[in-house]
Amino acid sequence: MKEKTVLIKNAKIVNEGRIFEGDILIEGEFIKEVADSISAKNADVMVIDVEGNYVFPGVIDDQVHFREPGLTHKATIASESKAAIAGGITSFIEMPNTSPQTTTIEKLEAKFDIAANTSYANYSFMFGGTNTNLEEILKVDSKNVAGLKLFLGSSTGDMLVDNTEVLEKIFKSTDLLISVHCEDEATIKRNLEAHINTYGNDIPMECHPIIRSEEACYLSSSKAIELAKKTGARLHIFHVSTAKETQLFTNKIPLKDKKITAEVCIHHLWFSDEDYKNKGTLIKWNPAVKTANDREELWKALLDDRIDVVATDHAPHTLEEKQNVYTNAPSGGPLVQHALVAMIEAFHRDRISLEKIAEKMCHNPAILFQIEKRGYIKPGYYADLAIVDINSPWTVNKENILYKCGWSPFEGVTFKSRITHTFVNGALVYKNFKVLDVKAGKRLTFER
Repeated sequence: MKEKTVLIKNAKIVNEGRIFEGDILIEGEFIKEVADSISAKNADVMVIDVEGNYVFPGVIDDQVHFREPGLTHKATIASESKAAIAGGITSFIEMPNTSPQTTTIEKLEAKFDIAANTSYANYSFMFGGTNTNLEEILKVDSKNVAGLKLFLGSSTGDMLVDNTEVLEKIFKSTDLLISVHCEDEATIKRNLEAHINTYGNDIPMECHPIIRSEEACYLSSSKAIELAKKTGARLHIFHVSTAKETQLFTNKIPLKDKKITAEVCIHHLWFSDEDYKNKGTLIKWNPAVKTANDREELWKALLDDRIDVVATDHAPHTLEEKQNVYTNAPSGGPLVQHALVAMIEAFHRDRISLEKIAEKMCHNPAILFQIEKRGYIKPGYYADLAIVDINSPWTVNKENILYKCGWSPFEGVTFKSRITHTFVNGALVYKNFKVLDVKAGKRLTFER
């Protein structure tokens, strides 16, 4: 069968720190050529004139919860990967706290099988660590799996790794990249009990960042970093949420040489504790959205390269679940469909350049996880692309939300930009608000 050839004309290409006008030739799954001007060699070539719109490498989201298996009333790999490609996210790394949890090789491969049959985007999964599964951790092949996820706070099931000896043994024993959720459980438990004594279960949402406090985050993050330095482990700290934590990271080393890296999420860059009044439990996340000053310092750390990547921590729940009182309302919300346009909104507000967005959402996740042939627009790389019209406003509403849960914390927000096309492995999978019935996603591989 002849490989499909696509020619993207008149693009503003956002790649490796610059924006330049040019064309992109795709043959089969790969980018064949990037040049100022490329002519279609024959009539079989599909030509897409993007008329000066911007072409980004496909976004790589290093932290999502797609809820399958076991929690599919909230989301599935099919539904959420569909929302992801509509948002220009072409690759995702999914977390292990599903049901059953991904804490054995057998359960890990079962998830890969689901994704192979249903995912619209490229995929990998984190293997989950517990206090008792070191033997299984040591069986994981680092070339075929994104890494190891440890919950040092806010876990489900038996995934809280709170045995210090076990933790040190894991850090010493594995060559996997270790990603961690850092919140100190004892601090949170103490704060929560005090608030329940005052309010009962219906605690005001404004108390969430006081319960899941700066202290809880910093205590846990600093301990994890100390352990990584002691053992030489490769550590990645998920969803940094406080100004204080940003001081734990450095910009003095190139990303490829860093042993300790950090991620910030869209919601911590967009919302602050002032938004609890209107949004309530819809912006209840762990770690909590904190103060406007925390948000400001997170932006600073992102722009000066102490924080390396931007992700979503996409974690949908049903609206019914979210509308419970504080102690019963789960933490997490859906974000993959709106992450890239939210960052481009920050560009419109002179917060960040388009080149920096590509660095933090496309290039850096590929470097940090050593993902093979993705994250850039260059010949020989997979043709994962997001085409963006940065001046085409639209408003988020129930009719255009693709998440299975049917809601978004961005409902009512008008974004100035929209994703017009998404390509995954050379296949056009999304065009002008329509997801095409093309499941082109592949398992990510890693150059380790």
